[in-house]
Amino acid sequence: MMNLYNRYPVLDLHGFDRDYARIMINDFIMDCYQMRCEKAVIIHGIGTGILRKTTKEVLSKNKYVENAKIDIFNEGETIVELKRR
Repeated sequence: MMNLYNRYPVLDLHGFDRDYARIMINDFIMDCYQMRCEKAVIIHGIGTGILRKTTKEVLSKNKYVENAKIDIFNEGETIVELKRR
């Protein structure tokens, strides 16, 4: 199935531990902000929920994030809305 958000930058966290995921999420969001992206997609998967929880925690503290929510069509993805520059 095609990702509805395939026009936005995507970070796939499959296989990452939570510490590395934190670093990658913050770097990814900063890059997206600098490129003036409106939205970005983070794929954390469903699994045990560790990466989803880590993603939510990191995004809630990131100064470039306006809003972040679980994709209504795929609970293994978070859609991030970035602040405007």
